[in-house]
Amino acid sequence: MQTFITLTAVAAPLIRDNIDTDTIIPSREIKTVSKQGLAQGLFAGWRYLQSSSRAPDPAFVLNDPAYAEAAILIAGNNFGCGSSREHAVWALGEYGIRAILAISFAPIFFDNCINNGLLPATLSATAIQEIAASLGSTRKDRRLTVDLPRCSVSGAFGSATFAIENQARARLLGGLDAIDVTLQSAAAIESFRRVDRERRPLVYLGDVT
Repeated sequence: MQTFITLTAVAAPLIRDNIDTDTIIPSREIKTVSKQGLAQGLFAGWRYLQSSSRAPDPAFVLNDPAYAEAAILIAGNNFGCGSSREHAVWALGEYGIRAILAISFAPIFFDNCINNGLLPATLSATAIQEIAASLGSTRKDRRLTVDLPRCSVSGAFGSATFAIENQARARLLGGLDAIDVTLQSAAAIESFRRVDRERRPLVYLGDVT
């Protein structure tokens, strides 16, 4: 999994509450079981005037040339609510989003972000408003720096700290998926198995190891 240390990139404001996973990637756009081929369907209901023609809606922020190549998304409360579909995070990642700054996240969506190397950073409503208001007319004004070791965001507005669970932070810094985390305890697991095999040999009948 890709590590996340620091990121300096254009930030796009999408300050709405309760953006659900069906909005992030509508079910009609999920035509693959892989992590590829989903970016075109990202926010399809908002991004296109008609989903069939893929005509861009100029009113949607990601179609604004000012926010071209945005890698940071700024949102409101309860981002990623709704269904547990991991495709929502896959679509964001394939599009190029590496960090989401929001007031709060739906728990399953938060976990899916961590499992795929995206940073879900929780900030106060005041900080979110200040950051969004600071995204000015120049590309420099629209760039933010997200520093995970310091848990900080900085830009034209100044700086603010964000919250993230310690284990989630460590996984992103180390680029560790769930299997990597388990393998960190491989020695302890094997030690337990050796002792347990002696205590309960019947459980291990047929164990090829």
